[in-house]
Amino acid sequence: MTDRKIEDTTIDAANEVLIRQRLTLVALGKEKADVALRVGKLLDVATRTWLEDQEIIIKDRRIAYVGKAGSYAGEVLRRVHEPDLAAVPGLGEVHKHIESSHLTPEWEAALVLPRGNTWTCEASHEFSNVNGARTLDFWLKARAAGSPLKIFPLPGSAVPPTGYEHGGGYLGYDEQKAFLQDSLMTAGLDEVMDWPAVWNPENPSYDRLWGMIRATYEKRAVVEGHAAGIRDIPTINAFAAAGLSSDHEAWTVEEFWDKLTHGLFMELRPHSLPEVIKGLLERGLLDWSQIALTTDDRSASDTLKMGATDYNVRLAIEAGLSPEIAIQCVTINPARHMRLTPWVGSIAPGRYADIVLLLDVATFQIAKVWADGRQVSDGKTYLPEVPDIAWPEWATKTINIGRALDAGDFQITAEPGRETMKAAVLRPFHWTDDFLVYNLPVEDGLVQRDESRNITKFSIVDRFSGKGSVSKMFWVGCGPRTPDTALACSMAHDKHNIWCVGSSDEAMAKAVNAVADNDGGWALVREGQLVARVRYEVAGLMSCRPAEALHTEMEALYAEGKLVDWMYEPSFQPRWFPGFPERLAFATLTCAPWRWVLVAPSDYAPEGFVNVQTGKTHPVVF
Repeated sequence: MTDRKIEDTTIDAANEVLIRQRLTLVALGKEKADVALRVGKLLDVATRTWLEDQEIIIKDRRIAYVGKAGSYAGEVLRRVHEPDLAAVPGLGEVHKHIESSHLTPEWEAALVLPRGNTWTCEASHEFSNVNGARTLDFWLKARAAGSPLKIFPLPGSAVPPTGYEHGGGYLGYDEQKAFLQDSLMTAGLDEVMDWPAVWNPENPSYDRLWGMIRATYEKRAVVEGHAAGIRDIPTINAFAAAGLSSDHEAWTVEEFWDKLTHGLFMELRPHSLPEVIKGLLERGLLDWSQIALTTDDRSASDTLKMGATDYNVRLAIEAGLSPEIAIQCVTINPARHMRLTPWVGSIAPGRYADIVLLLDVATFQIAKVWADGRQVSDGKTYLPEVPDIAWPEWATKTINIGRALDAGDFQITAEPGRETMKAAVLRPFHWTDDFLVYNLPVEDGLVQRDESRNITKFSIVDRFSGKGSVSKMFWVGCGPRTPDTALACSMAHDKHNIWCVGSSDEAMAKAVNAVADNDGGWALVREGQLVARVRYEVAGLMSCRPAEALHTEMEALYAEGKLVDWMYEPSFQPRWFPGFPERLAFATLTCAPWRWVLVAPSDYAPEGFVNVQTGKTHPVVF
């Protein structure tokens, strides 16, 4: 076999055969290797065993041989010796929305690779909801351009999130089948969140969702789940019986245990990680193979401060888990679950040469990271050049309101002659079977906010159809009390229309128009003046620039936000905080356990107010 380069960025069956034919010869010493990386010790994650003084033989981007130092008999072009460092496999994300970093994939790579992340299963209902047809084009582009981060896309099941929404994409049986056929990088079906649509044949999304599940099964790929609010044993059984293989929404030890013991692969997020791990240790859990540590959502700013998957590992160790098990939970466990073990998850022949070199195992202190057979970081410094990608208009021109909005678009008209009107009111993260009802004053024929009772106005602006349609209603405990102030954002999980909350209709119009002019992102209007913007010019969700530059812009937004008097009225959701209401981006979710929600206007729900569990609609004022 000639020593020519073989394409090895995205996985292709024909090239995979050629790569493995060559690796076989290199392993036998019949063809020369590129690099021998010798380390003080190496963790074999299959057996949870530390092997002393090992050498890793690398050819191109892959590992050809692993063994005791000096045991490899073949020719090696270059030797690297790290006697004081311990080698563990490149860390993987079993479930992450890269969009939540608000960086494009090539800049996400520059951020997370020095922190140990070498591969990610991308849960793509965020970008998919903006431009579903381009899902694979988007997620494979950075890797094809030379980025060392392996991204395994899972096209979104929630496109649209419910049968009562519309927007930038529709994914069903045909689309999922095509994604799985087009690329072996496609790992499966992104988290199935619309539980009412799974169990109820009368739900308008029932056939679409089961079509996607069928297409995934046809390729023997993975159907990921999302069991938020599902805690009773009958429903857990039904969820598992439906073939939804995993959950990352367990909040308590009891919930986690019940789902684990009913066959679900459990993906543990940091906010409940310490409590759950301590509880599992107290219960004497011995087999951790059905558990992964996962991030789900984390901004670039938080990753700069805390870390990436390395933070999850340190958190688990601090909670009492052995470092070796914690490392399994971010390497071999997620790779097995996602059926990716031929390529990632272990330091073993045939896998990508993705290796994290630790200065200290007990504290999980990373010294260097290798990916694709070369060193890509030294400390927190990213060494390769970031690919220069000119993202096309299908990724950058995704805000289509159709016109500039004005104050009239946010007004709520009262019935003639009324001095007060009853209003349907929502509170962020307050999951009840019914909405709240308040009597609100009417002035000049318009229903008014009531700051004395923490009631302000919330809106969803359709950013896909070009019709300039706006839904609006009253929310409690989440908006600005400061006069003539509004906050708008194009990140609105999961449909990602523009949301806006404000103390005046004029300020709301100004904020939304500023977001549109910026091709997406954040806009803050304070006392009538536009005081801060953050640019998410790619899909209205991400920005093509370094994490540090984005962080600087976000810090400026937060600084201006501190000058606003934000209303606050807590619900039972433990992550709803006073101050700048960034988590309003998640308050627009429509998956279980949400019930009454505000979505963009449609023929089905002209005012956008709908119960996504039952399909019932209701006027916002009456």
